[in-house]
Amino acid sequence: MVSSRKLSNEEVEALIEGLSNSSGAADGVFMDGDTSGVRPFTFGSDDLSLLGDYYALRMINERFSRFARSVFLPMLRVQPRISSFPPEVKTFDEYSAASENFVSLTNSRMEELRGNQLLVLPPNFISLLTNSYYGGTAVRPLKRVQGEFTATEQRVIEIVTSGLNEALQMAWRDLTPVTFSIQGREENMQFASFVDGSETVIICSFVVQLPKTEPATFDIIYPLQTLKPIASQLRSRVQSDYIDDDLSWRQRLERAILNIPLTLTGRLAEPTTALHNLIHLQSGDSFPMQLHEGVQVLVEGRLMFSAEMGQVGPQAALHLTRRIQETED
Repeated sequence: MVSSRKLSNEEVEALIEGLSNSSGAADGVFMDGDTSGVRPFTFGSDDLSLLGDYYALRMINERFSRFARSVFLPMLRVQPRISSFPPEVKTFDEYSAASENFVSLTNSRMEELRGNQLLVLPPNFISLLTNSYYGGTAVRPLKRVQGEFTATEQRVIEIVTSGLNEALQMAWRDLTPVTFSIQGREENMQFASFVDGSETVIICSFVVQLPKTEPATFDIIYPLQTLKPIASQLRSRVQSDYIDDDLSWRQRLERAILNIPLTLTGRLAEPTTALHNLIHLQSGDSFPMQLHEGVQVLVEGRLMFSAEMGQVGPQAALHLTRRIQETED
């Protein structure tokens, strides 16, 4: 549903001039019958062609809803159900007029897109989070004076906004890497230095459903000018090109490979003798042996290293001197 707004002076004058001009068009048809230049237009509507059907932004909001559960779970101690509404396009003045004056406003910088993003949290939701975070029940908000947040509530706002910004970064990374850095906070909609009142903004609303209490809502607002550079990406179907490496699986696999037992053999020499010497072998007989330069070390039967004989404590040991590059026959 498109929100209505007042016509500007220029629009009113254009309407009056069009009605008084007898050579103009009536009901979309010119007097000479040429309708090639006629294009239908609904007053009060916004041009959404820059962002297409918002498919990518809806996918980002749905992904963000899943990630945001981990932000509220430690505070509410229950698994909340978070749903996203379709994005709406309004002027910032229209959004401000329909909102409460006393809200939590967190302005964050989107450096990659050279723009800002505004996170709006209602005071009742903040009060409910504070009550639940410090041991209360997430049933009803605390009673307090309207117009300012307590120091405890401000700390909860910091925790929530930081967690939601991290969830937003994860939700956006499949489309484009975006970093959210908090620039400032306000408690009154009139003092929000976000955009000019006449500028168009995109409002993404989310609802948090809790047991035994009314659902809570919060909004994320993007200026239309901020999202214009990625309009083509927002029109397309989001395909994830981001591959998240499973480091734990790689570490387990590497540890399992490195723990495979291998047999090492130290070879001093390989003497040869005739069969009749072995047949008449007696105690005390000896064989002539030609020693190599050092000891040859074989790993699973393959010659790998050259070493020297030594001793470590009561045990004999091998000191590796060089690696042998085995040549293929």
